[in-house]
Amino acid sequence: MVSLDTLQVRKLIRQALAEDIGTGDLTTNALISPEQQLSAIYNTREDGIIAGLPILSLIFRELDPQINVKLLVNDGDRIEKGQQLAVVSGNARAILTGERLSLNFIQKMSAIATLTDKFQQAIRPYKAVICDTRKSCPNFRIFEKYSVGIGGGKPHRMGLYDAVMIKDNHICAAGSIEKAVKAARKAVPHAITIEVETENIAQVQEALFADADIIMLDNMPVAMMKEAVQLINGRAITEASGTVSLENVNVIASTGVDYISTSAITAKAGILDIGLDM
Repeated sequence: MVSLDTLQVRKLIRQALAEDIGTGDLTTNALISPEQQLSAIYNTREDGIIAGLPILSLIFRELDPQINVKLLVNDGDRIEKGQQLAVVSGNARAILTGERLSLNFIQKMSAIATLTDKFQQAIRPYKAVICDTRKSCPNFRIFEKYSVGIGGGKPHRMGLYDAVMIKDNHICAAGSIEKAVKAARKAVPHAITIEVETENIAQVQEALFADADIIMLDNMPVAMMKEAVQLINGRAITEASGTVSLENVNVIASTGVDYISTSAITAKAGILDIGLDM
């Protein structure tokens, strides 16, 4: 599971606050006295899976360490329209200044968790696990991957640095799958996995011969994908990818692949309607 309790997360939150606040919250500072206190409740206006609640304390702690955030549910809980999620109380200026940013985080993260859960439910009764891709919003990737995990999916590699993924352009530049895998094995530590993107059975055979750890079956027809899974026969982890949707994910899973990767669970999630009411 991706953690939100890291220096990187706190740095990203500070950057987001700086982007939003700039030289100061003109409206709040003009209308609200520095001493005013208030209490407000986060509530959901639609059903879904909640994600990102730990972000609330991280945001408000930057604005005023004395603010209290009380969680009424936990990340991963199924929430229903009208349900109260958390109570924030303390300095009014800090709460009003952090309101929009806090909502931006939990609305987006909850939407990702909710859509991930829908994909995972649609895969049943097959073994495959839904996972994300690197097609992510810049500086929001760690929050997206955390949310995928909350929704029951499996985060893919975090970036270019924690796994080797040999794609079509890499293969073209290297000369062949065999040459690409051999070069990667020589260059990276033994604990790093090597994944190869394939588009047909001949490439699957070549990836097997090269001892790839993971073989991606990219944009293959279902019949070809099933043939590829049977050919691999457990000798490598299999991952299906390409034009995955809620409508076709079950039939893709029926081929026996181990993982199904899609950018849809992050890029097309939208937001879950959550509000903060005084």
